[in-house]
Amino acid sequence: MDEGIKRVQQQMEAQGYVTDRAVATTVYLAAELHMPALIEGHAGVGKTEVAKVLAASLETELIRLQCYEGLDAYTALYEWNYPKQMLWIRLAEQESLSLDTKEAHIFAQEFLLKRPLLQAIAHDGKPPVLLIDEIDRADEEFEAFLLEVLSDFQVTIPELGTIKAEEPPFVVLTSNRTRELSDALKRRCLYLWIDYPGFDKELSIINVKVPGVSQLLAAQIATSMAALRRLRLTKAPGVSESIKWAMSLMALGRPRLDRQGLEETFGIVLKDRDDIEAVRGLWLDQMLESLEGKDVDGLRELADAPLSS
Repeated sequence: MDEGIKRVQQQMEAQGYVTDRAVATTVYLAAELHMPALIEGHAGVGKTEVAKVLAASLETELIRLQCYEGLDAYTALYEWNYPKQMLWIRLAEQESLSLDTKEAHIFAQEFLLKRPLLQAIAHDGKPPVLLIDEIDRADEEFEAFLLEVLSDFQVTIPELGTIKAEEPPFVVLTSNRTRELSDALKRRCLYLWIDYPGFDKELSIINVKVPGVSQLLAAQIATSMAALRRLRLTKAPGVSESIKWAMSLMALGRPRLDRQGLEETFGIVLKDRDDIEAVRGLWLDQMLESLEGKDVDGLRELADAPLSS
């Protein structure tokens, strides 16, 4: 088993995803046990990326279902191509076909529009990775419907009958915890919580995702992010903001953090006016003073120590 987990970790890192044993173990067991993986965590910590990297490492298709309030079963499963059906009916009026024959034909596979869930179930060849993104945004009714689909990986279409997956897809569900998910869904999944990364992991992520970034700038960003996440912000910045921040400062030709660079790039890191105002002034002065003159090791120590008030 250890070899299998190490192999998964190596495969994910080969795709540019800086991972750890907990993530690799969940992915490994999900594949071995044919169980969905439910990944929760703060926004921007790499939950969705797990599914993308898994699909890339397995060299298989990624099928994504983006959840939202009001999402219903048919939108996620299938629908009929009504314009194409109507066109065929008009053309068939010139032929002497029985009503039963016409009805059987217009509800054939060629008129079926497969949505993400049906695409994953009725796949051909290698099992795909089905990403059900932000399941917490969907209604509880859709969550209940999803339990039936994921239990047997089959669906019944009244006009066609039951369609069952020859091989079940790999399933990854993500949640930002905007609402609590049902115990029934959690019991059917392997659960993983991805937290904000520590200093060294975030430093590695920035180095991997932003080629050419200086070690000092990457370390200053990792330290600043740790400090920002300790504040009571409306929206704490995620790892994706760290990556974009590093890219932005490099584009501005800034090899290290300074006041002007921070002021010019606040909109990359913080997405709320009150949050921006909260970090200006005394906090920003303290942050810049703390960063001054420190190397990577000094910044590592600073990342674990809150700023003095």
